[in-house]
Amino acid sequence: MTSGPITPPLTAPTAAKKPQRREHHGDVYIDDYEWLRDKDSPEVIAHLEAENSYTDARTADQETLRQQIFNEIKNRTQETDLSVPVRRGSYWYYTRTVEGQEYGIHCRAPISGPDDWAAPVLATPPLIKPADDGTAPPLESADQSASANPATAPGLPGEQILLDDNVEAAGHEFFSLGSFDLSDDGTQLLYAVDVEGDERYTIRVRTIATGENLPDTIKNTSAGALFDPSGRYLFYTTVDDAWRPDTVWRHEIGTTPDADTSIFHEPDERFWVGVGITRSRKFLMIEAGSSVTTESWLLDASDPTGDFTVVWPRQDNTEYDVEHAIIDGDDRLLIVHNGGNAVNFELVSVAAHDPQGAKRMLLPHDPQIRLESVDAFSDFLVVEYRRDGLTRLAIDRHDASGLTELDFDEPLFAVGSAGNPEWTQPTIRFGFTSFITPSTVYDLVVATGERRLLKQQPVLGGYDPALYEQRREWATAADGTRVPISLVYRRDLVTPGTPAPTLLYGYGSYEHSIDPGFGIARLSLLDRGMIFAIAHVRGGGELGRTWYSMGKTTTKRNTFTDFVSCARHLIDAGLTTPPQLVAEGGSAGGLLMGAVANLAPELFSGILAEVPFVDALTSILDPSLPLTVIEWDEWGDPLHDAEVYAYMKSYSPVENVRAVTYPSILAVTSLNDTRVLYVEPAKWVAKLREVGADALLKTEMSAGHGGVSGRYSAWHERAFNYAWVLGAAGLNAAD
Repeated sequence: MTSGPITPPLTAPTAAKKPQRREHHGDVYIDDYEWLRDKDSPEVIAHLEAENSYTDARTADQETLRQQIFNEIKNRTQETDLSVPVRRGSYWYYTRTVEGQEYGIHCRAPISGPDDWAAPVLATPPLIKPADDGTAPPLESADQSASANPATAPGLPGEQILLDDNVEAAGHEFFSLGSFDLSDDGTQLLYAVDVEGDERYTIRVRTIATGENLPDTIKNTSAGALFDPSGRYLFYTTVDDAWRPDTVWRHEIGTTPDADTSIFHEPDERFWVGVGITRSRKFLMIEAGSSVTTESWLLDASDPTGDFTVVWPRQDNTEYDVEHAIIDGDDRLLIVHNGGNAVNFELVSVAAHDPQGAKRMLLPHDPQIRLESVDAFSDFLVVEYRRDGLTRLAIDRHDASGLTELDFDEPLFAVGSAGNPEWTQPTIRFGFTSFITPSTVYDLVVATGERRLLKQQPVLGGYDPALYEQRREWATAADGTRVPISLVYRRDLVTPGTPAPTLLYGYGSYEHSIDPGFGIARLSLLDRGMIFAIAHVRGGGELGRTWYSMGKTTTKRNTFTDFVSCARHLIDAGLTTPPQLVAEGGSAGGLLMGAVANLAPELFSGILAEVPFVDALTSILDPSLPLTVIEWDEWGDPLHDAEVYAYMKSYSPVENVRAVTYPSILAVTSLNDTRVLYVEPAKWVAKLREVGADALLKTEMSAGHGGVSGRYSAWHERAFNYAWVLGAAGLNAAD
C-alpha cells in the first residue's frame, strides 16, 4: 500500500507545562519546562521531533535558496585537495580530501634526506577575476582541475595512507577524530574516535606497516593522548561524571587497560588536566588549569615511569605556560605568566633543574600588548601576541637583533604559527588570512627572512578580492568604552550612505577572540549584498586581559550592552536598519543572543542562536552537570553567592523572556552536546512561544557541540542557517 507525502504540521508545538520549584537564597523560580532535560524520555524525543517538523514546514519555502547556497559552497571549494605537508622525523605528513567523501585521509610520504626542509609547494590556481563585463563565471563551470587531483594522483611520491576517516566513520551517523599521534620511530599510530558527539573517545593503536590495530583499546577517554618518545607507553586523560578531564593515565603498549597506572588526579572540580610533551621531546608535561589559575608538572621523557615534579605551585588567579628551550647551552624553561601586576602577561626564563629559583626577564609586561605564547626551537623563538586588537607574530634569533615582527599590508588580518613540530627546523610555518584573503600558508626561512608561499586556499568559480572591502568601525558603549567592529562587504553591492542587510556576529566570553578570517560560505551572503560584521565585545580577548575581565562574572552585562551599542552604531551610521539587521552567536555567544533579544529586541529582524547557553543560571546552579564547577570562574558561583545569583538571574535569557515584540529567532542545537545541553534552547523556545514570539528550534539528533560531522553535512547545515539569515534580513529570493 502506498500513500502520499505527509504534510508537516503548521501549528507550533506546545511544550507541556510541568512546574518544578527551584529555590536559592530565598528566591523561588517555577520552571515549567525542566522536564525536557530527560533525553531518554520518549515524550522529550517526540517533542524535539515535532519541533524539527515544524521548523521544516516553516522554512520549506527556503529549500531552493538552501540548495543554491549549498551548491555555491560546494562549487567554490576544491573538494579534492591536499593540506600543506608538515615534516616530522623522516616523513612529510598531510591530509587530503577526495570529492564526494565526507572526511579527510591522513597520509605521509618520505623526505628526500635529512636536509629536506623545503615543504612541497602545492599548485594553487591564482584567484579567478571576473570577466570583462564585471561578472564572475558561473559557479557551475568552476574548473576543479587547477591543482593536482589526489583521487588520480594521490598526494606525494611514496604516499602511505595512515588513517582514512571515511573508512573509520562507515556505519556511524557522527564521527570525530580526537587524538592523533605518531611514535617517534614512525612505526605506530595512536588515534581516538568519538562516534556519538559526546566528546568521549576510544583510543586505538595501529601498526603502520601492516595497517592492523593492536589489541590495545582504551574507552571513555578525553582528547589529548600521546606516545612517550620511546613508543613503549602512551599517556591519556579520562573524565569524571561531570565530563571534566581529571585524571592522567600511563598505558604500556601490549597490556590491558585494567593494568594502566593513574599518575595524576586533580580533585579540585574547578580544574581540567591535560598531558603533553615539549617540542624538544625532552620533557613530558601535565597541566591543570581553571579559567584563572594554572599549574604545571614536568618529567624527564627518558624516564617515562618516573615522578612528575611541579614547576610553580599554583596560586589563585595566576596563569602560566611552560616551554623548554636551550639558551647558551643551558636547559631553560620559558614561562609566560600573569603573576604580580603582569595583567597582560610577561615572559621569563628559569633553570630547568630549579624552576622556582632565579628568574630572568625576557619580555616585560606591556599594558598595550597581550602576550599570548612563546614557541622554542633549537636556534630561535617565536612569540605570538596581540596589539591593537590584531594578532602578531615575531621571531627572536637568539642574537642581539631582538624581536622581529612580521608585517602585513592589510588593515584587518589574523596570523599565527602552525605545523611546527620539529625542534631543529630552520623554518617557521605560519598561516595568514583576512576577510578578503583566503587562508594562506607560508614558510619563513628564519636565517634570511625569506617567505615562501606554499599554498593559498583555492576559491573556485570566480573570486576577485578587489571587489571586497574590509574595515573597522568603533562603537561607543554607555560607559564611554570604545568597542571595535570589523566589517566586510562587496564594494559594488553596498553603497555608502545606503543601508544594507547586515549580519552582526558576537561571542564575548572566555577571552576568546573572533579574528577577521576568510570564509567561503560567507561569500554567499556578501555576493547578495549583505554586510558581515563582528562585534568585538568585552569578555573576549581582542584588546587584552582587561578587556576580558570587564566582561565576565559580575561585569558580564557589559558583553550584552556592548553588542547592543555596536548594533546601534551600525544603524546610526546609516549602514543598516533594524528590519535589515540579523544577529548571530553560538554557545556562550548564544547566551549573548538570548540576552540582547531581551535587552533590545527592536534593533533586530532576526537572531540566529547556535547551541545557545540560554538557561545559564539553571546550569551554573547544578554542580552535577557537565563542566558547571569549572565555569564558576567565568560566570561566578550563584549556588553559594546570593549576589552572583541575583546578577545572573537579571540577564539569564530564559528567566527574562517578556511580553514584547521579539525578532524572528532560530535556535539550533544538538541532542548529544555535552557542553550546552539541548534542553536550554528547548526551554527558551517554549518560553518565547508563551509571549507570541516567532521562534524555531532545530535539533540535530546525531551531533555534538560543534554540530554535525562530515563536510557536506556541515555545508548543508550552514546553507540552512544562511538561507534563514537572508530571509530574516529581507533577502529571501533565490536567483
